[in-house]
Amino acid sequence: MEKLVSSWNNVQTVPEKYIFPPEKRPGNVTFNASKSIPVIDLEAIASSQDRDAIIQKILKAGEDFGFFQVINHGVAEDLMNDTMSVFKEFFELPEEDKTSFYCEDAMRNNHCMLYTSSLLYATEDVHLWRDNLRNSCHPLEECIQHWPEKPTRYRHVVGAYAAEVKKLSATILELLCEGLGLEPGHFGGKLSEIPSLLVNHYPPCPDPSLTLGVSEHCDPNLITILQQDSDVFGLQVLKNGEWIGVEPISNAFVVNMGYQMQTIWIIYVENKNFSLLQDFDG
Repeated sequence: MEKLVSSWNNVQTVPEKYIFPPEKRPGNVTFNASKSIPVIDLEAIASSQDRDAIIQKILKAGEDFGFFQVINHGVAEDLMNDTMSVFKEFFELPEEDKTSFYCEDAMRNNHCMLYTSSLLYATEDVHLWRDNLRNSCHPLEECIQHWPEKPTRYRHVVGAYAAEVKKLSATILELLCEGLGLEPGHFGGKLSEIPSLLVNHYPPCPDPSLTLGVSEHCDPNLITILQQDSDVFGLQVLKNGEWIGVEPISNAFVVNMGYQMQTIWIIYVENKNFSLLQDFDG
């Protein structure tokens, strides 16, 4: 537990194990939030004409960025705010209330795990400046019984949130199915399950120029649905060798296409180009 960054009081310097090599440090560069990441309104999704337009916007965002944000997505704003508040309350709990969830073993299959940096903490060369709380979500009814009981509303609020985000995920995946010309429900079943809900907690850092909260990466799954903290800007997308800041928008979710979806996307683009070539040759 003493390894949790959030448990350190009044830390004045960044510990050596958290200092990244010079070529990987963020430095003192200020990254401004960009409005270039598409924001897609899902409110009119029930209308067939509007649905087609929404699908085309998603496909365009996928091709251009692999990222987009969604608004009017059906998850209540109060629930989103309550969930963020509950997570913050959890990290502010006394150490004894969090000890049972602390884990450093990547092979353990706990329904709820609390750790710092990553589950490879013992072997990684440099640590990330973050604490992470991983909540297993499938099957949700069973997993909830192993989640924190403090704060007292944790299971109720986070459980409701996980259920609503799962519905949103299924909706977006079905829109992608239609846009990519796949059979309805192609991403259903196990492909659409949300195995876990991860909470990244970034405590104040005495020198952010030396360390990172999360290294550059691509998620391995189909899609990731992310709620940004509207008070803290940090999420960035790499496009054409340039890091673009994703503007935090109140009551919005960021949708990130992972490796699995990228692979399917490549096949879709190749098939589309082949079809166009056939039409041209014909």
